[in-house]
Amino acid sequence: MSDFMNVAEIFGENVFNDTVMQERLPKKVYKDLKKTIEDGKELDLVTADVIAHEMKEWAIEKGATHYTHWFQPLTGATAEKHDSFISAPMPSGKVLMSFSGKELIKGEPDASSFPSGGLRATFEARGYTAWDCTSPAFVRQDAGGATLCIPTAFCSYKGEALDQKTPLLRSMEAINKETLRLIRLFGNTTAKKVLPSVGAEQEYFLVDREAYLKRKDLVFTGRTLFGAMPPKGQELDDHYFGSIRERIASYMKDVNEELWKLGVTAKTQHNEAAPAQHELAPIYAQCNVAVDHNQLVMEILKKVASRHGLHCLLHEKPFAGVNGSGKHNNWSLTTDDGKNLLDPGNTPHDNIQFLFILICILRAVDNYAGLLRESAADPGNDHRLGAAEAPPAIISVFLGEQLEDVLEQLVATGEATRSIETGKLETGVRTLPDLAKDATDRNRTSPFAFTNNKFEFRMVGSRDSVAAPNIVLNTIVADVFSEACDILEQADDFEMAVHDLIKEYAIQHQRIVFNGNGYSEEWVEEAKRRGLPNIKSMVESIDEMVSDKAVKVFEKFGVFTKAELESRAEIKYEAYAKALNIEARSMIDIASKHIIPAVIRYTKELAETVNAVREAGADYEVQADILHKVSRLLKEAKTALEKLEIVTYQAVDKQEGKEQAFWFYEEVSPAMEALRKPVDELEMIVAKDMWPMPSYGDLIFEV
Repeated sequence: MSDFMNVAEIFGENVFNDTVMQERLPKKVYKDLKKTIEDGKELDLVTADVIAHEMKEWAIEKGATHYTHWFQPLTGATAEKHDSFISAPMPSGKVLMSFSGKELIKGEPDASSFPSGGLRATFEARGYTAWDCTSPAFVRQDAGGATLCIPTAFCSYKGEALDQKTPLLRSMEAINKETLRLIRLFGNTTAKKVLPSVGAEQEYFLVDREAYLKRKDLVFTGRTLFGAMPPKGQELDDHYFGSIRERIASYMKDVNEELWKLGVTAKTQHNEAAPAQHELAPIYAQCNVAVDHNQLVMEILKKVASRHGLHCLLHEKPFAGVNGSGKHNNWSLTTDDGKNLLDPGNTPHDNIQFLFILICILRAVDNYAGLLRESAADPGNDHRLGAAEAPPAIISVFLGEQLEDVLEQLVATGEATRSIETGKLETGVRTLPDLAKDATDRNRTSPFAFTNNKFEFRMVGSRDSVAAPNIVLNTIVADVFSEACDILEQADDFEMAVHDLIKEYAIQHQRIVFNGNGYSEEWVEEAKRRGLPNIKSMVESIDEMVSDKAVKVFEKFGVFTKAELESRAEIKYEAYAKALNIEARSMIDIASKHIIPAVIRYTKELAETVNAVREAGADYEVQADILHKVSRLLKEAKTALEKLEIVTYQAVDKQEGKEQAFWFYEEVSPAMEALRKPVDELEMIVAKDMWPMPSYGDLIFEV
């Protein structure tokens, strides 16, 4: 590979994008496909056959031998089944390479082994994948050759959504319809479509692969279940935005090249706050495309790591004592003619459409705060949210000084007559230019922050698909837009009705706005006084999915049925219980087979040393003190291990689902922490050459 890389030349070269379609498809077929993409027009089978043929020919030129319907079941990962392009042999013994429109549009993977939360019986195997033509197909090249990947939705034989993509597309249709209603009332007659735009910032850790393989906890669970902090952590802030080491820079270069070829606009890369932690951020894309791209980002981060002798950790909290990893979900609304509806302009107090949309979003976030919190819930995030490294579990909105001032004017008088102006940042150095600064600072502690022309939802976990938070955002905002349009469409005086609704919503939902320090204990008390929910764990949040309010809003827009919501709640309870069960059993295995035997060997050596020193007539007090301390901690660890074994095995007797999940949260998780405490203390005492696995220092500083 040449060191020189022309990004413009390679970008999107493995994507069946609009340029390729224009070049290869007959004009009428291209127009029909664009109609389907833009207007949802049904694609007939004859047209699909032509598209499939050209897609196959293009893919074969890229080296593809197989195709797959690439989908996102409720496992937290993507799924695929590969079929070759070969058809039945001809009499000559040769084969033709074929790919039909029917094969392009519909696939039939076995649905019986994917999570369905009771929607599917074990013996019911049939499921369907349906081509999402709004997200372009691509060729993925790896050690297995090249494969044509077709982004698809995945549903059951009876039409229930079994994936992330189907409800996401439904939610996009809902917000498109309701936003168009709204902007039509404000005089926009040109826009034909409104799409949520999303940019997902991805945080991750890199560790040496050989060290990773020696840590069974990392291999089995993705996080360290034991581990004492090294003498240095992240307290010097020297890793954050620091110079990128050559080994990591080489890795990032390969990641970027693979992503660019797949049309993923990898834009920003840097070292994050914790040692061995990094971030990759793309440019915005249409919501469902952004979700697909983020799945590709996670896959490629992991795949490329192995080539460099590294392992990529996407767990939200792989190491205790240093920052965990999140995924900031940047969300905005954009018309098909390129207008960002969340752009306040220079004088937001005069931008009535923007103010109305802003106030509606505040209403949506306040009305459905619990549902938004649940959309970012997973077992790993329980270790991260609420710590001084990530947003608190309390949902609030940061608007900044300028917009908060406008909001206060609206609450006080119903009118906003001024906006805080932007100023200049004077550096005090004559050779440096004075810089124009934004009207407001940013707030890194806010879970839902307005940042210039978008909202940044900062709670999402680093492993999670960004589909879930965007499904919720799209749906709840569509709901408030719909409610507002119902009122405005009946109003005799539109301007007065807008004025009244802005003031009404501003007064009702000012409580959700908080610009201060979200990490402080004072905010926890203040949020309680305001009546804002503080849902601290995943298991406590899941009921939000099946509340009457949630069922009503999702069914209103056809995003989820009640049965689909109930199934997803069941899947989440099961996923939590299974994750904690694996972690607990891993701790039991590591402690009983590795750590305790290693400590016993160390105490034996210590005892022999004490006896030898005593027989020599020398002072053995230090050795004896260490022996007593190690023996005490060993006893604590053994007692905690026995307690963990008991509560973990008792989980089998609990009813699967909610009851079992709460058992793991309330009984097993504290028992795990109780075992970790003496073990981590022992690691600080036992000789390094006798400790059975690499330390934190080995993992996060030797990369």
